[in-house]
Amino acid sequence: MEPARLLRLRAEMKVPGRAWLQFETLAQAGGTLLVQTTYFAPKGLPGLLYWYSLYSVHGAIFSGMIAALAAEASRPGPRQGGVAPSSP
Repeated sequence: MEPARLLRLRAEMKVPGRAWLQFETLAQAGGTLLVQTTYFAPKGLPGLLYWYSLYSVHGAIFSGMIAALAAEASRPGPRQGGVAPSSP
């Protein structure tokens, strides 16, 4: 983790290989670009079969995840799970 720039999460589910999900922020004119990257290091033929058989499913899951994060980030007001400001 690099605060405000990079977060890499290791998958702890049982898969034939090792997997990570990474989020990175890149400054751009007028805002910030959020880049989501999935890394998978397959373990042998079972790992390759796993990755390629679920490739389109993973694509749908991860594109939905980044879209939900972008929608939440652009929403005005307190964030979900955050603390609402107290009134005076």
